[in-house]
Amino acid sequence: MTNDDQGPDAQHQVPEGVSDATVEALGTLSAAVEVIEHARGLLYGFHRMTGTADLNLGEAVEQLREAGHTELADRIDTELVGRNVIAGRWTFQVVEDYDDGYYALAKELERTARDELVQGRRHLFEAGMKEDRRTGGRRHHEATPSDLPD
Repeated sequence: MTNDDQGPDAQHQVPEGVSDATVEALGTLSAAVEVIEHARGLLYGFHRMTGTADLNLGEAVEQLREAGHTELADRIDTELVGRNVIAGRWTFQVVEDYDDGYYALAKELERTARDELVQGRRHLFEAGMKEDRRTGGRRHHEATPSDLPD
């Protein structure tokens, strides 16, 4: 048996007295934080790829030396292997600064906004979109997992 007509679960229902404008603003804030999360993932990818490249450069240096190209190997080894990617920083330091600064503040302020305005509830805008777009009573359009047929 389903309770399909009940709509979203309690954590995805807009609290009484909260305006549509507030829900929309929180949806936009949430979308911005999702982009920040994506950027963070790309930054971690940059960190991993740069680290892998540095290890590969070290391997190339050894291979160049073994092939008799010591002058070029020495130059790559001293000028590029282990070099800071940004003044004074390896990528782990860039990641840490991002995580501890911009990212942490964005997450904190988004949570504060949700806590102060909608009792900490998440994805209210998206839950409303789901209700507007789904076909009630139709398989694969259930409001919640508990609405799935037995």
